[in-house]
Amino acid sequence: MTKTEEKEVNFGKSIIVPSVVELAKQPITNLPLRYVRHSPIDAHSPLLPLPVIDLHKLLSQTPSLASVELLNLHSACKDWGFFQVINHGVSTSLMETFKTEVIKLFELPIEEKKKLWQQSDNHEGFGQLFVMSEEQKLDWSDMFYITTLPPKLRRTELFHKLPSQIREAMEEYIAATKTLAVTLLHQMAKALGIDSTEMEELFSEGLQSIRMNYYPPCPEPDKAIGFAPHSDADALTIVFQLNQTQGLEIRKDGNWVPVIPLENAFIVNIGDIMEIVSNGVYRSVEHRATVNSTKERLSVATFYSSNFDSELGPAKSIIGPANPPVFRTELAELYHKGFFARKLSGKSYLQEMRL
Repeated sequence: MTKTEEKEVNFGKSIIVPSVVELAKQPITNLPLRYVRHSPIDAHSPLLPLPVIDLHKLLSQTPSLASVELLNLHSACKDWGFFQVINHGVSTSLMETFKTEVIKLFELPIEEKKKLWQQSDNHEGFGQLFVMSEEQKLDWSDMFYITTLPPKLRRTELFHKLPSQIREAMEEYIAATKTLAVTLLHQMAKALGIDSTEMEELFSEGLQSIRMNYYPPCPEPDKAIGFAPHSDADALTIVFQLNQTQGLEIRKDGNWVPVIPLENAFIVNIGDIMEIVSNGVYRSVEHRATVNSTKERLSVATFYSSNFDSELGPAKSIIGPANPPVFRTELAELYHKGFFARKLSGKSYLQEMRL
């Protein structure tokens, strides 16, 4: 039995904060001070459509079709760090079932949610992440965060407390999104010239976690933020937006660009790990969630990272005299624990990995 199998791994903790969903139910017209940002949320730029990748074409047996879509994927990862994927292979019936169960989870009475709330020594469950001090400004959202893969790293008691319907739907969703993430990562390796065996060894049993997000209506949305600007620590994030309310925005050329999700599509973004593995060719991108005065917004972000016991650094198969490493190599476990041990702030943690 390996060391990681012998003990439960705790990725970090976050100071427990009140439920924003419960706060939003009260007849308030002014935002509580702890949710007021020091400066108003800056305006976003005009709409720019995200690149769209068709997985059917990417995996086509027709070489010309597949090669064109691979170039499109490579360009999206280099120039945007975000894209939408269609014909992704996850059934609409599974997506609808999972969507229904996530909504029901956030509709649970507060007394039931408390059974699933974060503990003082572990950030999994209902609450907020990256809250490191009592003075820290808070996001206008509730989230449910849980480590899902590999199974040996799960907090089994938290899984068992979940309603059986969402647990069953989530197991299917976990498997489907892992397949999609691994497929995309192998295609990215092909585009980057990374050895397929190296990519397999790095991501075959990757660390996966899910964050379900609920952004309730906000009395003063221009003064609040649903999720502060940040880049993701993982390799790839797969976002499933559950309703039509706008909120996700990405930083593009210094401006904030709203994302309009396509029906039955996933929004995918490059995380810091993929920037490291590609030695800076692919770039993780800051993104944020804004809030609305009258409408709620729900989404599910699935994070896929390298194997927990792997060494994380630029891919050895693309490093050489003409392409020296720009990031250091570190054990994946230390990398993840370091990320969760600090306040979320832009791409600041990735800078710590630079040589």
